[in-house]
Amino acid sequence: MKTGLLLINLGTPDSPSTADVRSYLREFLSDPRVIDLPFLGRWLLLNLIILPFRPRRSAKAYKSIWTEEGSPLKVEGMKLTSELNQFLKQDQVRWYWQCVMAIHR
Repeated sequence: MKTGLLLINLGTPDSPSTADVRSYLREFLSDPRVIDLPFLGRWLLLNLIILPFRPRRSAKAYKSIWTEEGSPLKVEGMKLTSELNQFLKQDQVRWYWQCVMAIHR
């Protein structure tokens, strides 16, 4: 039996600007696994209700937590990936390990 470790991040905007947050929300929320509606319902919800208003408010929230290094979610996820790789390498004589961060964007 093989054992694996997968870290997944659903993504983050490229910056806390309204345009980047809008782009991220459009891409993320267009996924039918995120909003479980038929295409037309998802499109209407996204383009008439969410995208005209939410990016501006979300951008303000992102700006309040954004760091010099970037998105805290991405930065901390990459740190965790690096630390896990260092920890798992200690046992590399018996096992081969590689930890990667699967991040959308």
